[in-house]
Amino acid sequence: MTFLWSHKTLLTVAPWPNIALLASFQNNHKKEAAMSESCSPVSPVRIAVIQYDPQVGLEHCESNVSRGLALARRAAREGANLIVLPELANTGYTFNSRAEAYSHAQVLQDGPCLKTWADFAKQYQVYLAAGFAECDGLKLYDSAVLFGPEGLLGHYRKAHLWNQEKLWFTPGDLGFPVFETPIGRIGLLICWDIWFPEVPRVMAAQGADIICSLNNWVWTPPPLFDDAGRCMASYLTMTAAHVNNVYIAAANRVGSERGGRFLGCSLIAGTNGWPIGEVGSAEAEEIIYADVDLSSARSAPIWNSLNDLPRDRRTDLYDATLGYRLHAPMPR
Repeated sequence: MTFLWSHKTLLTVAPWPNIALLASFQNNHKKEAAMSESCSPVSPVRIAVIQYDPQVGLEHCESNVSRGLALARRAAREGANLIVLPELANTGYTFNSRAEAYSHAQVLQDGPCLKTWADFAKQYQVYLAAGFAECDGLKLYDSAVLFGPEGLLGHYRKAHLWNQEKLWFTPGDLGFPVFETPIGRIGLLICWDIWFPEVPRVMAAQGADIICSLNNWVWTPPPLFDDAGRCMASYLTMTAAHVNNVYIAAANRVGSERGGRFLGCSLIAGTNGWPIGEVGSAEAEEIIYADVDLSSARSAPIWNSLNDLPRDRRTDLYDATLGYRLHAPMPR
């Protein structure tokens, strides 16, 4: 796996109007385009997010995996290159105790569920993101993995734990890495992470083309949905995609579990923030598809010669409190 880092691009801003400044913008764009071309991803890419209903309980783990992969298999046969399953896709979500969560957990290196996912990615020559409960010694993590035809490419541990997750899991300790693949640079985040704008921003600054968002969005006090059938998590996802100019593929689950309900509303947001195609329903198992040119995320911030999100960031003002200088923009 490759972690992407870069040095900050500095610009000197002169009083308007300034023809030299415009020429500098244009020349820099040409240089950055040449740099991106050397590692351009395969295009177009068909993304599929899988919305289904995994259930908690050891007796359900095998069927959870089978059901998720049955839908993933359908997506692969429909030409999907990147397939995203929900958070805790093999275990269900609503644990009653830390002991129960631990009993569902698997180790990264040789967990049987992870081997099944790895075999699937190899057999169908796809990239598969999936969430699972990870045990590392006595610690438990709410984790995600990215498999490709070549094996394990990415591993992420949820940084921001929601509600009773804090009683079972340890906060993630791997940061927010971005993984280079033949189809593009891929980041992983999990559910509550999207409420923290620093997460997608740090991944975008590392050059992510797409962020896979694995979720168990739960029902919260009303109103749950607007007239368009979207929930607040839908808009947070759309906003994160727009302000960072990345694609975000958000897979949520549906159904009920131990008295709790889940929102569905899976979606794939484009670099302009709007969903590509339909947003998933609140109740049905389904697959959401989008055909995209992931490399377009690398030029999307360049709206024109004067408006460029990465360059307009004022890390000199943010750095003292947010540390964004550590993740300066990748050349696009």
